Amino acid sequence: MNDITIALGSEAQAVADWLASFEAALATGTEAALRRVLWHSEMHWRDLMAFTWTITPHDTLDETVADLVKMQPSIQARNFKLAEARTPARRVMRHGIATIEAFFSFETEIARCSGIVRLVAGEPDKAWVLATQLDELKGHEEPVGLRRPAGSAYSRTFGGDNWSDHRAKAQAYADHDPAVLIIGAGQAGLAIAARLGLLGVDTLLVDMRARVGDIWRERYHSLALHNQVKLNHMPYLPWPPNWPKYLPKDMIAGWLETYAWAMECNVWTSTEFLGADYDDDQGHWTVRLRRDDGSERVMQPRHLIMANGVAGRPLKAKLPGLDSFKGTVMHTHDYKEGQQWAGKKVLIVGVGTSAHDVAQDLHGRGAQVKMIQRGPATVASVKAAGLVHSVYYEEDLPLEDCDMIAAASSYPLLVRSYQAAVEKMKQVDKDLLDGLAARGFKLDWGDDNTGHQMKFRRRHGGYYLNCGCSELIVSGEIGLLQHEDTDMYCETGLRMKDGSIEEADLIVLATGYQSQEAVVREMLGDKTADRVGQIWGIAPNGEIASMFVATPQPGLWFTGGGFAHCRIYSHFIAMGIKVRELGLIA
Repeated sequence: MNDITIALGSEAQAVADWLASFEAALATGTEAALRRVLWHSEMHWRDLMAFTWTITPHDTLDETVADLVKMQPSIQARNFKLAEARTPARRVMRHGIATIEAFFSFETEIARCSGIVRLVAGEPDKAWVLATQLDELKGHEEPVGLRRPAGSAYSRTFGGDNWSDHRAKAQAYADHDPAVLIIGAGQAGLAIAARLGLLGVDTLLVDMRARVGDIWRERYHSLALHNQVKLNHMPYLPWPPNWPKYLPKDMIAGWLETYAWAMECNVWTSTEFLGADYDDDQGHWTVRLRRDDGSERVMQPRHLIMANGVAGRPLKAKLPGLDSFKGTVMHTHDYKEGQQWAGKKVLIVGVGTSAHDVAQDLHGRGAQVKMIQRGPATVASVKAAGLVHSVYYEEDLPLEDCDMIAAASSYPLLVRSYQAAVEKMKQVDKDLLDGLAARGFKLDWGDDNTGHQMKFRRRHGGYYLNCGCSELIVSGEIGLLQHEDTDMYCETGLRMKDGSIEEADLIVLATGYQSQEAVVREMLGDKTADRVGQIWGIAPNGEIASMFVATPQPGLWFTGGGFAHCRIYSHFIAMGIKVRELGLIA
Protein backbone atom coordinates (compact mmCIF):
# COMPACT_ATOMS: atom_id res chain seq x y z
CA MET A 1 0.00 0.00 0.00
CA ASN A 2 2.95 2.41 0.37
CA ASP A 3 2.93 4.36 -2.90
CA ILE A 4 6.49 5.37 -3.78
CA THR A 5 6.88 7.78 -6.65
CA ILE A 6 9.80 7.12 -9.04
CA ALA A 7 10.80 9.89 -11.43
CA LEU A 8 11.01 8.81 -15.07
CA GLY A 9 10.85 10.67 -18.38
CA SER A 10 8.56 8.66 -20.64
CA GLU A 11 5.40 8.23 -18.55
CA ALA A 12 3.51 11.13 -20.10
CA GLN A 13 4.16 9.92 -23.64
CA ALA A 14 3.06 6.38 -22.78
CA VAL A 15 -0.20 7.68 -21.36
CA ALA A 16 -0.76 10.08 -24.27
CA ASP A 17 -0.26 7.20 -26.74
CA TRP A 18 -2.71 4.99 -24.87
CA LEU A 19 -5.34 7.74 -24.66
CA ALA A 20 -5.01 8.34 -28.41
CA SER A 21 -5.57 4.67 -29.19
CA PHE A 22 -8.50 4.54 -26.79
CA GLU A 23 -10.16 7.59 -28.37
CA ALA A 24 -9.65 6.23 -31.87
CA ALA A 25 -11.27 2.95 -30.88
CA LEU A 26 -14.19 4.78 -29.26
CA ALA A 27 -14.75 6.76 -32.45
CA THR A 28 -15.28 3.57 -34.44
CA GLY A 29 -18.04 2.50 -32.06
CA THR A 30 -17.21 -1.18 -32.55
CA GLU A 31 -16.42 -3.91 -30.09
CA ALA A 32 -13.61 -5.18 -32.28
CA ALA A 33 -11.77 -1.84 -32.18
CA LEU A 34 -12.16 -1.49 -28.42
CA ARG A 35 -10.85 -4.98 -27.86
CA ARG A 36 -7.76 -4.12 -29.91
CA VAL A 37 -6.92 -1.34 -27.45
CA LEU A 38 -4.15 -2.74 -25.31
CA TRP A 39 -5.66 -3.80 -22.00
CA HIS A 40 -3.96 -5.81 -19.32
CA SER A 41 -5.33 -9.29 -18.73
CA GLU A 42 -6.71 -7.95 -15.46
CA MET A 43 -8.58 -4.72 -16.08
CA HIS A 44 -10.97 -2.52 -14.09
CA TRP A 45 -13.00 0.50 -15.15
CA ARG A 46 -15.08 2.49 -12.68
CA ASP A 47 -17.34 5.04 -14.34
CA LEU A 48 -18.63 7.88 -12.20
CA MET A 49 -21.49 9.23 -14.34
CA ALA A 50 -19.37 10.21 -17.35
CA PHE A 51 -20.59 7.40 -19.64
CA THR A 52 -23.26 5.50 -17.72
CA TRP A 53 -25.04 8.34 -15.84
CA THR A 54 -24.50 6.48 -12.59
CA ILE A 55 -21.63 4.89 -10.64
CA THR A 56 -20.79 1.72 -12.52
CA PRO A 57 -17.89 -0.66 -11.85
CA HIS A 58 -16.55 -2.91 -14.60
CA ASP A 59 -14.12 -5.67 -13.71
CA THR A 60 -13.90 -7.56 -17.00
CA LEU A 61 -13.12 -6.54 -20.55
CA ASP A 62 -16.51 -7.82 -21.72
CA GLU A 63 -18.35 -5.51 -19.31
CA THR A 64 -16.19 -2.57 -20.30
CA VAL A 65 -16.55 -3.01 -24.04
CA ALA A 66 -20.30 -3.61 -23.82
CA ASP A 67 -20.99 -0.37 -21.93
CA LEU A 68 -18.63 1.72 -24.05
CA VAL A 69 -20.25 0.53 -27.28
CA LYS A 70 -23.71 1.05 -25.82
CA MET A 71 -23.13 4.57 -24.49
CA GLN A 72 -20.69 6.18 -26.91
CA PRO A 73 -23.25 7.05 -29.67
CA SER A 74 -25.13 9.34 -27.26
CA ILE A 75 -22.22 10.34 -25.00
CA GLN A 76 -19.72 11.10 -27.81
CA ALA A 77 -16.66 11.15 -25.59
CA ARG A 78 -13.71 12.85 -27.27
CA ASN A 79 -10.64 15.09 -26.87
CA PHE A 80 -8.85 12.81 -24.41
CA LYS A 81 -5.62 14.42 -23.25
CA LEU A 82 -3.34 14.60 -20.25
CA ALA A 83 -4.71 17.02 -17.65
CA GLU A 84 -2.46 20.06 -17.58
CA ALA A 85 -3.40 21.34 -14.12
CA ARG A 86 -3.28 17.98 -12.33
CA THR A 87 -0.49 15.87 -10.87
CA PRO A 88 1.85 14.86 -13.73
CA ALA A 89 2.09 11.28 -14.96
CA ARG A 90 4.32 9.30 -12.62
CA ARG A 91 5.28 5.83 -11.51
CA VAL A 92 3.69 4.59 -8.30
CA MET A 93 2.83 1.33 -6.59
CA ARG A 94 -0.92 0.77 -6.51
CA HIS A 95 -2.54 -2.39 -5.16
CA GLY A 96 0.86 -4.06 -5.19
CA ILE A 97 1.53 -3.38 -8.88
CA ALA A 98 4.10 -0.99 -10.35
CA THR A 99 2.00 1.48 -12.30
CA ILE A 100 2.23 4.55 -14.50
CA GLU A 101 -0.58 6.71 -13.15
CA ALA A 102 -1.90 9.82 -14.89
CA PHE A 103 -4.87 12.17 -14.81
CA PHE A 104 -6.58 13.12 -18.05
CA SER A 105 -9.44 15.27 -19.26
CA PHE A 106 -12.03 14.75 -21.96
CA GLU A 107 -15.44 16.02 -22.97
CA THR A 108 -18.76 14.58 -24.05
CA GLU A 109 -21.61 16.11 -25.99
CA ILE A 110 -22.97 17.84 -22.87
CA ALA A 111 -20.25 17.66 -20.22
CA ARG A 112 -16.62 18.16 -19.28
CA CYS A 113 -15.05 15.17 -17.63
CA SER A 114 -11.84 13.89 -16.11
CA GLY A 115 -10.27 10.55 -15.41
CA ILE A 116 -7.36 8.54 -14.18
CA VAL A 117 -5.57 5.73 -15.98
CA ARG A 118 -2.99 3.28 -14.72
CA LEU A 119 -0.73 1.53 -17.17
CA VAL A 120 1.31 -1.48 -16.14
CA ALA A 121 4.84 -0.17 -15.65
CA GLY A 122 6.38 -3.31 -17.16
CA GLU A 123 4.02 -3.12 -20.16
CA PRO A 124 3.43 0.63 -20.53
CA ASP A 125 1.15 0.26 -23.53
CA LYS A 126 -1.42 -1.71 -21.50
CA ALA A 127 -4.02 -0.22 -19.13
CA TRP A 128 -5.29 -2.13 -16.14
CA VAL A 129 -7.22 0.56 -14.23
CA LEU A 130 -9.41 3.29 -15.71
CA ALA A 131 -11.75 5.72 -13.97
CA THR A 132 -13.93 8.33 -15.69
CA GLN A 133 -15.81 11.11 -13.92
CA LEU A 134 -18.43 13.69 -14.85
CA ASP A 135 -17.13 17.08 -13.67
CA GLU A 136 -19.54 19.72 -15.00
CA LEU A 137 -22.38 20.18 -17.46
CA LYS A 138 -21.81 22.58 -20.32
CA GLY A 139 -23.89 25.71 -19.77
CA HIS A 140 -24.52 24.79 -16.13
CA GLU A 141 -21.10 25.39 -14.57
CA GLU A 142 -20.85 26.28 -10.89
CA PRO A 143 -20.57 30.07 -10.35
CA VAL A 144 -17.26 29.91 -8.49
CA GLY A 145 -13.84 31.51 -8.97
CA LEU A 146 -13.80 33.68 -12.06
CA ARG A 147 -17.49 32.86 -12.61
CA ARG A 148 -18.56 34.09 -9.19
CA PRO A 149 -21.72 36.28 -9.23
CA ALA A 150 -21.47 40.06 -9.07
CA GLY A 151 -24.09 40.23 -6.32
CA SER A 152 -25.98 42.96 -8.15
CA ALA A 153 -29.31 41.60 -6.90
CA TYR A 154 -28.58 42.78 -3.38
CA SER A 155 -25.38 44.86 -3.36
CA ARG A 156 -25.93 48.61 -2.87
CA THR A 157 -29.61 48.33 -3.73
CA PHE A 158 -30.51 51.41 -1.70
CA GLY A 159 -34.09 51.19 -0.56
CA GLY A 160 -34.32 47.52 -1.61
CA ASP A 161 -33.58 44.12 -0.12
CA ASN A 162 -30.01 43.38 0.94
CA TRP A 163 -28.34 39.96 1.12
CA SER A 164 -29.87 39.12 4.52
CA ASP A 165 -33.35 39.95 3.23
CA HIS A 166 -32.85 37.70 0.22
CA ARG A 167 -31.61 34.87 2.40
CA ALA A 168 -34.53 35.19 4.81
CA LYS A 169 -37.03 35.04 1.96
CA ALA A 170 -35.26 32.10 0.33
CA GLN A 171 -35.35 30.09 3.55
CA ALA A 172 -38.97 30.87 4.38
CA TYR A 173 -40.51 28.93 1.47
CA ALA A 174 -43.62 31.03 1.99
CA ASP A 175 -44.99 30.66 -1.53
CA HIS A 176 -43.35 27.57 -3.02
CA ASP A 177 -41.79 24.20 -2.25
CA PRO A 178 -38.18 23.19 -2.90
CA ALA A 179 -37.22 20.85 -5.72
CA VAL A 180 -35.13 18.85 -3.25
CA LEU A 181 -35.75 18.13 0.43
CA ILE A 182 -32.84 16.77 2.47
CA ILE A 183 -33.48 15.03 5.78
CA GLY A 184 -30.57 15.79 8.08
CA ALA A 185 -28.32 18.88 8.23
CA GLY A 186 -25.09 17.15 9.20
CA GLN A 187 -22.01 17.00 7.00
CA ALA A 188 -23.67 14.68 4.46
CA GLY A 189 -26.75 16.84 3.91
CA LEU A 190 -24.85 20.13 3.94
CA ALA A 191 -22.34 18.94 1.33
CA ILE A 192 -25.12 18.02 -1.09
CA ALA A 193 -27.10 21.19 -0.37
CA ALA A 194 -24.04 23.33 -1.08
CA ARG A 195 -23.43 21.59 -4.40
CA LEU A 196 -27.09 21.73 -5.45
CA GLY A 197 -27.26 25.40 -4.55
CA LEU A 198 -24.35 26.17 -6.88
CA LEU A 199 -26.10 24.18 -9.61
CA GLY A 200 -29.23 26.30 -9.22
CA VAL A 201 -31.40 23.55 -7.74
CA ASP A 202 -33.73 24.85 -5.01
CA THR A 203 -32.93 22.80 -1.91
CA LEU A 204 -34.13 22.74 1.70
CA LEU A 205 -32.56 20.84 4.59
CA VAL A 206 -34.61 19.94 7.65
CA ASP A 207 -33.18 18.79 10.96
CA MET A 208 -34.93 18.00 14.21
CA ARG A 209 -32.17 19.55 16.31
CA ALA A 210 -32.15 23.18 17.42
CA ARG A 211 -28.90 24.20 15.68
CA VAL A 212 -26.87 23.06 12.72
CA GLY A 213 -23.97 21.06 14.17
CA ASP A 214 -25.90 19.71 17.13
CA ILE A 215 -25.51 16.19 15.72
CA TRP A 216 -21.86 16.60 16.79
CA ARG A 217 -22.27 19.16 19.58
CA GLU A 218 -24.54 16.86 21.60
CA ARG A 219 -22.26 13.82 21.47
CA TYR A 220 -20.05 12.70 24.31
CA HIS A 221 -17.62 15.20 25.75
CA SER A 222 -14.33 13.68 24.63
CA LEU A 223 -15.26 12.73 21.05
CA ALA A 224 -12.77 13.47 18.27
CA LEU A 225 -12.29 12.04 14.78
CA HIS A 226 -10.06 8.97 14.49
CA ASN A 227 -8.55 9.94 11.14
CA GLN A 228 -6.64 13.02 10.10
CA VAL A 229 -7.92 16.36 8.94
CA LYS A 230 -6.96 16.21 5.25
CA LEU A 231 -9.22 13.22 4.73
CA ASN A 232 -12.18 15.10 6.20
CA HIS A 233 -12.50 18.45 4.42
CA MET A 234 -15.92 19.69 3.34
CA PRO A 235 -16.50 20.69 -0.33
CA TYR A 236 -15.46 24.26 -1.20
CA LEU A 237 -14.47 25.25 2.35
CA PRO A 238 -11.58 23.19 3.79
CA TRP A 239 -10.93 23.17 7.51
CA PRO A 240 -8.85 26.15 8.68
CA PRO A 241 -5.12 25.43 8.23
CA ASN A 242 -4.31 25.84 11.94
CA TRP A 243 -6.84 23.27 13.12
CA PRO A 244 -5.56 20.04 14.73
CA LYS A 245 -4.97 16.80 12.84
CA TYR A 246 -7.71 15.02 14.80
CA LEU A 247 -10.76 17.26 14.97
CA PRO A 248 -12.76 17.45 18.23
CA LYS A 249 -16.52 17.34 18.00
CA ASP A 250 -17.20 20.95 19.03
CA MET A 251 -14.90 22.36 16.37
CA ILE A 252 -16.74 20.23 13.80
CA ALA A 253 -20.11 21.39 15.12
CA GLY A 254 -19.20 25.07 14.91
CA TRP A 255 -17.74 24.69 11.43
CA LEU A 256 -20.87 22.98 10.12
CA GLU A 257 -22.96 25.87 11.38
CA THR A 258 -20.58 28.32 9.71
CA TYR A 259 -20.60 26.21 6.54
CA ALA A 260 -24.39 26.33 6.27
CA TRP A 261 -24.28 30.13 6.54
CA ALA A 262 -21.34 30.66 4.19
CA MET A 263 -22.61 28.29 1.49
CA GLU A 264 -26.11 29.80 1.72
CA CYS A 265 -27.79 26.52 2.56
CA ASN A 266 -31.50 26.77 3.35
CA VAL A 267 -32.04 25.00 6.67
CA TRP A 268 -35.08 24.53 8.88
CA THR A 269 -33.92 23.43 12.33
CA SER A 270 -36.22 22.12 15.08
CA THR A 271 -38.22 20.51 12.31
CA GLU A 272 -39.40 16.90 12.50
CA PHE A 273 -39.79 14.72 9.42
CA LEU A 274 -43.09 12.88 9.90
CA GLY A 275 -43.06 10.77 6.75
CA ALA A 276 -43.63 10.93 3.02
CA ASP A 277 -45.49 9.27 0.15
CA TYR A 278 -44.50 9.22 -3.52
CA ASP A 279 -46.96 9.95 -6.33
CA ASP A 280 -45.86 7.93 -9.34
CA ASP A 281 -48.21 9.78 -11.69
CA GLN A 282 -47.18 13.30 -10.61
CA GLY A 283 -43.52 12.46 -10.01
CA HIS A 284 -43.20 14.10 -6.61
CA TRP A 285 -43.26 13.37 -2.90
CA THR A 286 -45.83 14.54 -0.38
CA VAL A 287 -43.75 15.21 2.71
CA ARG A 288 -45.13 15.99 6.16
CA LEU A 289 -43.08 18.21 8.48
CA ARG A 290 -43.68 19.52 12.00
CA ARG A 291 -42.08 22.86 12.91
CA ASP A 292 -40.87 23.91 16.36
CA ASP A 293 -44.11 25.80 17.08
CA GLY A 294 -46.14 22.62 16.55
CA SER A 295 -47.49 23.65 13.16
CA GLU A 296 -47.30 21.23 10.26
CA ARG A 297 -46.25 21.90 6.69
CA VAL A 298 -46.83 19.68 3.69
CA MET A 299 -44.34 19.99 0.85
CA GLN A 300 -44.12 18.34 -2.56
CA PRO A 301 -40.46 18.11 -3.60
CA ARG A 302 -39.43 16.05 -6.61
CA HIS A 303 -36.44 14.60 -4.78
CA LEU A 304 -36.01 13.36 -1.22
CA ILE A 305 -32.51 12.74 0.15
CA MET A 306 -32.04 10.74 3.33
CA ALA A 307 -28.92 12.26 4.91
CA ASN A 308 -29.73 11.10 8.41
CA GLY A 309 -26.80 8.71 8.61
CA VAL A 310 -26.89 5.06 7.71
CA ALA A 311 -28.76 4.04 10.84
CA GLY A 312 -31.84 5.03 12.78
CA ARG A 313 -32.74 5.00 16.44
CA PRO A 314 -30.40 3.41 19.00
CA LEU A 315 -31.13 -0.26 19.67
CA LYS A 316 -31.30 -1.22 23.31
CA ALA A 317 -30.63 -4.94 23.36
CA LYS A 318 -33.06 -7.08 25.34
CA LEU A 319 -30.65 -8.67 27.77
CA PRO A 320 -31.86 -11.29 30.28
CA GLY A 321 -32.71 -9.75 33.64
CA LEU A 322 -31.82 -6.19 32.63
CA ASP A 323 -35.27 -4.94 33.63
CA SER A 324 -34.51 -5.94 37.22
CA PHE A 325 -31.36 -3.82 37.42
CA LYS A 326 -31.82 -0.99 39.95
CA GLY A 327 -29.08 1.25 38.65
CA THR A 328 -28.97 3.42 35.51
CA VAL A 329 -29.11 1.99 31.98
CA MET A 330 -28.29 4.11 28.93
CA HIS A 331 -27.28 3.67 25.32
CA THR A 332 -23.99 5.15 24.13
CA HIS A 333 -26.15 7.45 21.98
CA ASP A 334 -27.30 9.17 25.18
CA TYR A 335 -23.92 9.30 26.88
CA LYS A 336 -22.48 12.83 27.26
CA GLU A 337 -19.69 12.80 29.87
CA GLY A 338 -18.55 10.76 32.83
CA GLN A 339 -17.95 13.22 35.66
CA GLN A 340 -21.04 12.13 37.61
CA TRP A 341 -19.80 8.51 37.57
CA ALA A 342 -16.47 9.17 39.27
CA GLY A 343 -15.82 6.38 41.77
CA LYS A 344 -18.80 4.36 40.44
CA LYS A 345 -18.83 0.92 38.85
CA VAL A 346 -19.77 0.73 35.17
CA LEU A 347 -20.40 -2.16 32.79
CA ILE A 348 -20.29 -1.46 29.04
CA VAL A 349 -22.00 -3.96 26.74
CA GLY A 350 -20.02 -4.12 23.51
CA VAL A 351 -16.50 -3.45 22.24
CA GLY A 352 -17.03 -1.30 19.13
CA THR A 353 -15.76 2.23 18.65
CA SER A 354 -18.38 3.93 20.81
CA ALA A 355 -17.93 1.35 23.57
CA HIS A 356 -14.18 1.96 23.69
CA ASP A 357 -14.52 5.74 23.62
CA VAL A 358 -17.12 5.77 26.39
CA ALA A 359 -15.05 3.34 28.46
CA GLN A 360 -11.96 5.51 28.12
CA ASP A 361 -13.88 8.65 28.99
CA LEU A 362 -15.42 7.06 32.08
CA HIS A 363 -12.04 5.71 33.17
CA GLY A 364 -10.55 9.16 32.78
CA ARG A 365 -13.30 10.53 35.03
CA GLY A 366 -12.45 8.04 37.77
CA ALA A 367 -15.05 5.35 37.15
CA GLN A 368 -14.31 1.63 37.54
CA VAL A 369 -15.06 0.24 34.09
CA LYS A 370 -15.45 -3.23 32.63
CA MET A 371 -16.37 -4.02 29.05
CA ILE A 372 -18.39 -7.06 27.98
CA GLN A 373 -17.31 -8.54 24.65
CA ARG A 374 -20.15 -10.21 22.75
CA GLY A 375 -18.19 -11.04 19.60
CA PRO A 376 -14.72 -10.62 18.07
CA ALA A 377 -13.67 -7.17 16.88
CA THR A 378 -11.00 -5.65 14.69
CA VAL A 379 -8.60 -3.35 16.52
CA ALA A 380 -5.97 -1.18 14.87
CA SER A 381 -3.96 1.78 16.04
CA VAL A 382 -4.69 5.12 14.41
CA LYS A 383 -1.17 4.98 12.95
CA ALA A 384 -1.71 1.55 11.41
CA ALA A 385 -5.17 2.47 10.13
CA GLY A 386 -3.57 5.29 8.17
CA LEU A 387 -1.99 2.59 5.98
CA VAL A 388 -5.46 2.07 4.52
CA HIS A 389 -7.74 5.04 4.49
CA SER A 390 -5.39 8.00 4.28
CA VAL A 391 -2.41 6.74 2.31
CA TYR A 392 -3.30 8.76 -0.81
CA TYR A 393 -3.83 11.83 1.33
CA GLU A 394 -0.28 11.70 2.66
CA GLU A 395 1.33 12.07 -0.78
CA ASP A 396 1.21 15.88 -0.78
CA LEU A 397 -1.16 15.92 -3.76
CA PRO A 398 -4.05 18.31 -4.39
CA LEU A 399 -7.20 17.17 -2.63
CA GLU A 400 -9.12 16.64 -5.89
CA ASP A 401 -6.37 14.30 -7.10
CA CYS A 402 -6.44 12.35 -3.83
CA ASP A 403 -10.20 12.03 -4.12
CA MET A 404 -10.02 10.69 -7.67
CA ILE A 405 -7.34 8.18 -6.72
CA ALA A 406 -9.54 7.01 -3.85
CA ALA A 407 -12.62 6.80 -6.09
CA ALA A 408 -10.89 4.87 -8.89
CA SER A 409 -10.88 1.48 -7.17
CA SER A 410 -13.68 -1.02 -7.65
CA TYR A 411 -14.47 -3.77 -5.16
CA PRO A 412 -11.85 -6.37 -6.17
CA LEU A 413 -9.08 -3.78 -5.97
CA LEU A 414 -10.28 -2.60 -2.58
CA VAL A 415 -10.28 -6.15 -1.26
CA ARG A 416 -6.72 -6.67 -2.48
CA SER A 417 -5.53 -3.38 -0.97
CA TYR A 418 -7.20 -3.95 2.37
CA GLN A 419 -5.81 -7.49 2.64
CA ALA A 420 -2.30 -6.23 2.00
CA ALA A 421 -2.78 -3.38 4.44
CA VAL A 422 -4.03 -5.72 7.17
CA GLU A 423 -0.80 -7.70 7.04
CA LYS A 424 1.20 -4.48 7.50
CA MET A 425 -1.17 -3.31 10.25
CA LYS A 426 -0.62 -6.54 12.13
CA GLN A 427 3.14 -5.94 12.02
CA VAL A 428 2.84 -2.32 13.15
CA ASP A 429 0.48 -3.24 15.99
CA LYS A 430 2.02 -6.58 16.98
CA ASP A 431 2.78 -5.64 20.59
CA LEU A 432 -0.64 -4.09 21.11
CA LEU A 433 -2.48 -7.04 19.57
CA ASP A 434 -0.45 -9.55 21.55
CA GLY A 435 -1.29 -7.65 24.72
CA LEU A 436 -5.00 -7.65 23.94
CA ALA A 437 -4.95 -11.36 23.14
CA ALA A 438 -3.20 -12.06 26.43
CA ARG A 439 -6.07 -10.30 28.21
CA GLY A 440 -8.57 -12.53 26.40
CA PHE A 441 -9.76 -9.93 23.90
CA LYS A 442 -11.12 -11.74 20.83
CA LEU A 443 -9.68 -10.27 17.64
CA ASP A 444 -10.69 -10.80 14.04
CA TRP A 445 -9.86 -9.22 10.66
CA GLY A 446 -13.11 -9.74 8.79
CA ASP A 447 -14.35 -12.67 6.74
CA ASP A 448 -11.64 -12.26 4.10
CA ASN A 449 -8.90 -10.57 6.12
CA THR A 450 -9.84 -7.09 4.85
CA GLY A 451 -9.97 -5.46 8.28
CA HIS A 452 -11.88 -2.47 9.52
CA GLN A 453 -12.36 -0.68 6.19
CA MET A 454 -14.36 -3.48 4.60
CA LYS A 455 -16.22 -3.98 7.89
CA PHE A 456 -17.22 -0.31 7.59
CA ARG A 457 -18.55 -0.90 4.08
CA ARG A 458 -20.26 -4.16 4.88
CA ARG A 459 -21.80 -3.53 8.29
CA HIS A 460 -20.71 -0.08 9.47
CA GLY A 461 -19.24 -1.46 12.68
CA GLY A 462 -17.30 -4.23 14.37
CA TYR A 463 -14.00 -2.40 14.81
CA TYR A 464 -12.10 0.11 16.92
CA LEU A 465 -9.29 2.48 15.92
CA ASN A 466 -7.27 2.69 19.09
CA CYS A 467 -6.96 6.10 20.74
CA GLY A 468 -5.65 4.73 24.03
CA CYS A 469 -8.39 2.47 25.36
CA SER A 470 -6.66 -0.70 24.17
CA GLU A 471 -3.64 0.07 26.36
CA LEU A 472 -6.00 0.47 29.32
CA ILE A 473 -7.43 -2.98 28.62
CA VAL A 474 -3.97 -4.48 28.25
CA SER A 475 -2.87 -2.96 31.57
CA GLY A 476 -6.04 -4.13 33.31
CA GLU A 477 -7.16 -0.60 34.17
CA ILE A 478 -10.30 -1.30 32.16
CA GLY A 479 -11.65 -4.79 32.77
CA LEU A 480 -12.83 -7.26 30.15
CA LEU A 481 -15.59 -9.84 30.45
CA GLN A 482 -16.75 -12.34 27.84
CA HIS A 483 -20.45 -12.66 27.10
CA GLU A 484 -20.38 -16.47 27.24
CA ASP A 485 -19.25 -16.25 30.87
CA THR A 486 -22.27 -14.17 31.90
CA ASP A 487 -25.57 -15.53 33.18
CA MET A 488 -28.07 -12.71 33.60
CA TYR A 489 -28.44 -9.19 34.95
CA CYS A 490 -29.76 -8.66 38.43
CA GLU A 491 -30.66 -5.82 40.82
CA THR A 492 -27.05 -4.97 41.61
CA GLY A 493 -25.36 -5.69 38.30
CA LEU A 494 -24.48 -8.83 36.34
CA ARG A 495 -24.42 -12.38 37.63
CA MET A 496 -21.73 -14.55 36.06
CA LYS A 497 -22.10 -18.26 35.35
CA ASP A 498 -19.79 -19.07 38.26
CA GLY A 499 -22.26 -17.34 40.60
CA SER A 500 -20.20 -14.22 41.25
CA ILE A 501 -21.75 -10.76 40.84
CA GLU A 502 -20.19 -7.96 38.83
CA GLU A 503 -21.64 -4.98 40.64
CA ALA A 504 -22.61 -1.88 38.69
CA ASP A 505 -24.09 1.55 39.20
CA LEU A 506 -24.35 2.17 35.44
CA ILE A 507 -24.79 -0.14 32.47
CA VAL A 508 -24.00 1.38 29.06
CA LEU A 509 -25.38 -0.38 25.99
CA ALA A 510 -23.09 -0.10 22.97
CA THR A 511 -25.48 -2.28 21.01
CA GLY A 512 -25.91 -0.48 17.71
CA TYR A 513 -28.69 1.25 15.85
CA GLN A 514 -31.80 0.54 13.84
CA SER A 515 -31.02 -0.18 10.18
CA GLN A 516 -31.72 2.39 7.47
CA GLU A 517 -34.02 -0.18 5.83
CA ALA A 518 -36.14 -0.13 8.99
CA VAL A 519 -36.21 3.67 8.98
CA VAL A 520 -37.39 3.72 5.37
CA ARG A 521 -40.10 1.18 6.04
CA GLU A 522 -41.31 3.17 9.04
CA MET A 523 -41.18 6.65 7.46
CA LEU A 524 -41.83 5.97 3.77
CA GLY A 525 -43.92 2.80 3.86
CA ASP A 526 -43.65 -0.81 2.75
CA LYS A 527 -44.02 -0.07 -0.98
CA THR A 528 -41.01 2.25 -1.02
CA ALA A 529 -38.95 0.01 1.27
CA ASP A 530 -39.63 -2.99 -0.96
CA ARG A 531 -38.67 -1.00 -4.05
CA VAL A 532 -35.38 0.19 -2.58
CA GLY A 533 -34.24 -3.04 -0.94
CA GLN A 534 -30.78 -3.16 0.63
CA ILE A 535 -29.28 0.08 1.97
CA TRP A 536 -25.57 0.06 2.86
CA GLY A 537 -23.52 -3.11 2.78
CA ILE A 538 -22.06 -4.53 -0.42
CA ALA A 539 -24.39 -4.76 -3.42
CA PRO A 540 -23.96 -7.49 -6.07
CA ASN A 541 -21.86 -5.11 -8.20
CA GLY A 542 -19.47 -4.40 -5.31
CA GLU A 543 -20.71 -0.86 -4.65
CA ILE A 544 -22.23 0.26 -1.34
CA ALA A 545 -25.89 -0.64 -1.80
CA SER A 546 -28.30 2.19 -2.71
CA MET A 547 -25.82 4.90 -1.69
CA PHE A 548 -24.97 8.00 -3.76
CA VAL A 549 -26.95 6.88 -6.83
CA ALA A 550 -30.52 6.92 -8.08
CA THR A 551 -32.44 4.11 -6.37
CA PRO A 552 -35.23 1.93 -7.79
CA GLN A 553 -37.60 4.34 -6.03
CA PRO A 554 -37.76 7.45 -8.25
CA GLY A 555 -36.76 10.64 -6.49
CA LEU A 556 -35.19 8.91 -3.47
CA TRP A 557 -31.48 9.20 -2.67
CA PHE A 558 -29.28 8.09 0.21
CA THR A 559 -25.99 9.43 1.51
CA GLY A 560 -23.82 8.73 4.52
CA GLY A 561 -20.45 7.49 5.68
CA GLY A 562 -17.40 9.47 6.69
CA PHE A 563 -16.49 13.02 5.72
CA ALA A 564 -14.55 11.79 2.67
CA HIS A 565 -17.59 9.86 1.42
CA CYS A 566 -19.73 12.96 1.89
CA ARG A 567 -17.28 15.22 0.07
CA ILE A 568 -16.60 12.93 -2.87
CA TYR A 569 -20.04 11.48 -3.49
CA SER A 570 -22.13 14.58 -2.81
CA HIS A 571 -20.92 15.71 -6.25
CA PHE A 572 -22.50 12.70 -7.94
CA ILE A 573 -25.79 12.94 -6.08
CA ALA A 574 -26.01 16.62 -7.02
CA MET A 575 -25.17 15.86 -10.65
CA GLY A 576 -27.66 13.00 -10.71
CA ILE A 577 -30.41 15.33 -9.57
CA LYS A 578 -29.36 18.17 -11.89
CA VAL A 579 -29.45 16.03 -15.04
CA ARG A 580 -32.92 14.85 -14.07
CA GLU A 581 -34.10 18.39 -13.39
CA LEU A 582 -32.83 19.32 -16.86
CA GLY A 583 -34.62 16.36 -18.40
CA LEU A 584 -31.40 14.88 -19.75
CA ILE A 585 -32.29 11.49 -18.29
CA ALA A 586 -35.47 10.16 -16.70
